[in-house]
Amino acid sequence: MTSALLSDPLARAGAVLTIDLGAVVANWTQLRDRVAPAECAAVVKANAYGLGVERVVPALAAAGCRTFVVAQFEEALAVRAVAPPDARVLSLGGLPAGTAPDFTAHRILPVLNHLGDIAAWQTHAKAQGAALPAVVHIDTGMNRLGLGPDELDALVGDLSRLEGVDVQVWMTHLACADEDSVMNSQQLGRFRSAVGRLPAAKASFANSAGIFHGTAFHFDLVRPGCALYGVNPTPGAVNPMRDTIRLDARLLQVRNVDSPMTVGYGATHRVAARGKIATIAVGYADGYLRSLSGRGHVFVNGVAAPVVGRVSMDLVTVDVSHLPDEAVTPGGLVELIGPNRPVDTVASEGGTIGYEILTSLGARYHRVYRDPPPPEVA
Repeated sequence: MTSALLSDPLARAGAVLTIDLGAVVANWTQLRDRVAPAECAAVVKANAYGLGVERVVPALAAAGCRTFVVAQFEEALAVRAVAPPDARVLSLGGLPAGTAPDFTAHRILPVLNHLGDIAAWQTHAKAQGAALPAVVHIDTGMNRLGLGPDELDALVGDLSRLEGVDVQVWMTHLACADEDSVMNSQQLGRFRSAVGRLPAAKASFANSAGIFHGTAFHFDLVRPGCALYGVNPTPGAVNPMRDTIRLDARLLQVRNVDSPMTVGYGATHRVAARGKIATIAVGYADGYLRSLSGRGHVFVNGVAAPVVGRVSMDLVTVDVSHLPDEAVTPGGLVELIGPNRPVDTVASEGGTIGYEILTSLGARYHRVYRDPPPPEVA
């Protein structure tokens, strides 16, 4: 028989991830207002970029979002379970063989990426005796998913391929939206040309960064993802989005060190002078990237402290020699991501992007959700 735990889960936690759902909603609302009258969807793939679909989707739905976008069918099922009945759920990963009945049974819109997808959806529609809704992806330069130029020409040349396919949206995806690249205008021209050759339907072009290229990129539906979660969609400019997470890790132990001691695996950090090393309860198993070894910083009582030695699976060591003893007490919390270390800053130190930091957030964190404020009564 298992005994009940008597201690507070927060007290047991090695690290605490605080997720501000109000900030997520505020970010979506800002983008919604920016693109109106276009519709603003919410990309919630990868478990809402690591923040948790089961909490993020209902919060956004309560704010009025009615289109949610994911990458895979299983993700779509998770969204459908918590989304309102009138919400649309789009699955970007195409139509895997034999899955068409599951899409219709769970009211999930497949994004059809090639002529084989379209043919399979048409066959399923004929078997159902009704036109079935779908989204069709046109590749305009990314060269990953979507109808390439030859397939687009074949479709335009034989529109009977679309019989039984109720195209809700023609979509494409920007390759260089977060850069000042000529490719953005090239893709815009290709998409306009493609849509002009096809039967009338709504169109979707812009991702988070694409929204900030102006109204020409908005069309009928925008699909922000990273911006909802606080990643800067305008690199090089002030981030217009609110931070949505804070990550604090428990300080486990402080030890005095001196030359010629070394710290951590591989003895990669050599102590140059008398000082103090603090060990905190987080590691690459929690999504704190190994690439932050010797490059990252944390904040201890509001003061920056460098990561020294290698980030290991469960532990990180930081140099706190410049802090007074009373500021580095075992049991306290250390800021890894937060007001002093925004997600994009942490990503830059780790040689990656904010997307990876968010989607790597681990399962061992104690999660604390801050709900949005209740809607104002008119």
